Amino acid sequence: MTEQVKNKPEEDTLQIPFKAETRQLLNILIHSLYTEQEIFLRELISNASDALTRVDFEILTNRDVLDQDVELAIKITADPEQMMLTISDTGIGMTAEEIKTNLGTIAQSGAREFLEAAKISMDEKGNGKALSDLIGQFGVGFYSAFMVADWIRVVSRSYRKDAEATSWFCDGSDTFTVEPAEKKTRGTDVIIKLKEDAAEFAQESRLRQIIRKHSDFIPYPIYLGDQEQQVNRQTAIWRTSPREIKQEEYDDFYKQLTLDFEPPLVHAHMIVDAPVQMYALLYIPSDPEHGVFSLRRDVGLKLYARKILIQEYNKDLLPEYLSFVQGIVDSEDLPLNVSRESVQSNRVMARLKKLITSKILDTLKEMADKEPEKYNRFWDGYSRYIKQGVATELDNTESLKSLLRFHTTEKPDEWSSLDDYIKRMKLGQDEIYYIMGDDERSLLYSPHLDMLREYGYEVLLMADPVDAFMMVNLKEYQEHKLVNVADANLELPDKDDAAEEQKTEDEQKVDEAQAQAYADLLERFKTELGDKVSDVRLSHRLSESPARLVDPEGALNQEMQRVYRLLNQDFEIPKKVLELNPGHKILQRLNELPPDDQRVSLIIEQIYDDALLVEGLHPNPAGMISRIQDLMESALD
Repeated sequence: MTEQVKNKPEEDTLQIPFKAETRQLLNILIHSLYTEQEIFLRELISNASDALTRVDFEILTNRDVLDQDVELAIKITADPEQMMLTISDTGIGMTAEEIKTNLGTIAQSGAREFLEAAKISMDEKGNGKALSDLIGQFGVGFYSAFMVADWIRVVSRSYRKDAEATSWFCDGSDTFTVEPAEKKTRGTDVIIKLKEDAAEFAQESRLRQIIRKHSDFIPYPIYLGDQEQQVNRQTAIWRTSPREIKQEEYDDFYKQLTLDFEPPLVHAHMIVDAPVQMYALLYIPSDPEHGVFSLRRDVGLKLYARKILIQEYNKDLLPEYLSFVQGIVDSEDLPLNVSRESVQSNRVMARLKKLITSKILDTLKEMADKEPEKYNRFWDGYSRYIKQGVATELDNTESLKSLLRFHTTEKPDEWSSLDDYIKRMKLGQDEIYYIMGDDERSLLYSPHLDMLREYGYEVLLMADPVDAFMMVNLKEYQEHKLVNVADANLELPDKDDAAEEQKTEDEQKVDEAQAQAYADLLERFKTELGDKVSDVRLSHRLSESPARLVDPEGALNQEMQRVYRLLNQDFEIPKKVLELNPGHKILQRLNELPPDDQRVSLIIEQIYDDALLVEGLHPNPAGMISRIQDLMESALD
C-alpha cells in the first residue's frame, strides 16, 4: 500500500503557514507531557476506518472509482532501526485541496474550542491534565501523532480517477508543505518519524497490543508487519443478532474479555434502536472476586463508539450497586466532548444507563424466577450489592426489593424472598416482621421473638452489617410495612390495646398484685445495675425468656444505631430499658430469695449481661466467666 516518498520536501516547495490556533495546538501537543501516548495510533486507525467506510459507500453508488477491486483494509508497518511507522489505508483518499483543508485547518473553528478546553483542564488540575484526554471530536485526532513524531508525512490519492497523488509534510513548525507525490493506488499513507523516546511504537508486539486494546473490532482487517498478519478480530459479537449466537460463543467471548476461566452466571444481550441506538453485551461473573489472571483493573463497562474503544472502564453506564457487571456497550449516537476518553454527561448517557440498568435487573428477576438455584448462587456472592441498591436507589426500588433474599425463623436454612414471606403470612397479619443482630444463630434465641412465636408469625433474620443501611430505606413492600420486633412499642393485631380494654377487673387486680409482689425485686435490679440502664420494668411480651433490653422512648431506632456503630461515628448507645418476665421461673425463684442472699446480685448481673450478649452489645463477654463460676459453685452448694 505504501509508495516510496521523499522524507524531506524539496527546497523550492511552497511553505504554507498554519492558522494561529493550529500553531498553538501543535505547540501544546509537542511540548506537553502525556500519560497515554498510545492513543495516537487509535486515532489514526479510526481515521483510516472512516476513510474506508466513505469509499465503500462510493463504490456502492458510483462505479467510476479508482481501484474498485482493491481490498478495503488497513496496513501498519514499522522499522525499528530507522524509527519509522507507517499507517496505510485503501480508503477515500484526498486531493491536494482536500489535504490542505483537512490537515491545514483543524476542524475549522474547532481548534479554538480545543484550546479553551485544554486551558481549563490545565488550570483546574494545576499539573496539566494529560491532553490525550482532550483529543477527539474537534478534529485534532490526527495531530495527536505529534506526541510521538519528529515529523509526519501524509501521502494520499483520491478515489477520483483523474486526481493526482499529493504529499503533506510537517515537522511541528509553524508551516506545512503540500506537493505532488508518487502513489499509484487509492488511499492514504501516514508516515511518522518517531522520536527517540517513542521507540516502543516501532515494535510490532507493542503495536499489536494497542490494536487489540483499542481497535480490535474495526470492521476492516488491520494487517501488521511485512507478513501482513491480520491483528484485529473484526467481528463485534455484540452487534450480531442473539438468534445467530450460540451459548458457547457467548462464553468464549466472555473468557477473551476477562480471562476468567469460569463461565459467567448469566449474560444479557441488548440491541436497541430507540430511544437511542445501542448494542450491549453484559455478563455477571460466577464469582465476585477477580481471578489471578483477571484483566480487570477497575470497575466499569467497556464503552465503544462505532466499534472503537473510547473508554475501558466507564463508570457512568451503571449505578454503583451494579458495578460487578462486566461487558461492552457500543452506540452510534454517543456524543463525545473533545475526547474519546471523556464522555459528556448528557441525555444520551442517561438513557443508556437507564436501559442497561433495567436490562440487568430484568435478567436477575428472570433468573430468580426460572433458575432459583442459580439465583441463590448469585445471592451468596452479590447480596451486598443488591442491598446497597435498596439503601441508595431512588428508581427501580420495587425491582430491587423483589430481588432480596432472607433466612427466616421458619426457614433458617433456605433463602426466601419477600414475596415468599407474604404468601406464608398468617390470616390477619398485615405487617412483615424482622429482627436485626450480629449472628443469625443468636437471633433465633432472641427474647424479642417470644411474642411472635405465640402468634406463629414468621420473622426475617438480618445479621449482615449492610442490613442496617438497607432498612433505613426499606420501609414497606407491596403495601406491607416492615416492622422491627425489637421495637418497645411493637403492636400486634388483636392484642395490646384491644386486650387491655377487654380485661376484667379480676385480671387487672392480678396485674396490680403482681406489680406489688415484684416491687422490691425491681428496686433491687435498679440498685444493682445503677446507671447501666435507664429503667427496669415488668413486661408481658416475654414468655420463654427471663428478660430483654429495649430502647427508651425517644431514642434513635435500632437501624440508625447500628449504622452509627458500623460507621465508627462518635455515637453513644442510649441506655436501655431492662424488661423482666414475671412468669419466668428464674425471676420467680429470684424473687423468693432473701434480700441478703449473695446469689441475688450475681444473678441480676448475669441476667443483664445475658441480655447484652443477645443484643450484640456486650463489651467483654469473657468478663462473665468468674461470675458464672461463682454461680455454679453456689448451685453445687
